[in-house]
Amino acid sequence: MKQINRIETMEQYLNESEQAVRELSEALERYEAIQPHFKKLSDYYGSTLWMKDYEDDEAGKLPEDLKRGVLSEDAVYDLLTDHHELILRMSKAITKSIDGKMI
Repeated sequence: MKQINRIETMEQYLNESEQAVRELSEALERYEAIQPHFKKLSDYYGSTLWMKDYEDDEAGKLPEDLKRGVLSEDAVYDLLTDHHELILRMSKAITKSIDGKMI
């Protein structure tokens, strides 16, 4: 009975691991594809163009129905911070995996 339980447990681990690897691979593909946009957004934030757009928004020169999350002082900064933390987290996970501590 222990053998059957062990095999069933390992089969579950296999299925969960396959799904997680597949989902991570798909997410990584989306992440890699968006990098040029992320770079442009990062360059735009804090630039003279961003400052002009921000000031024009504050002066009411932009259409009221225009989505302007990019002009908030927190949205892009928070994204950049989250991105940095994610990079650190991925680096630690990769290091653990390479060192054999995860597998």
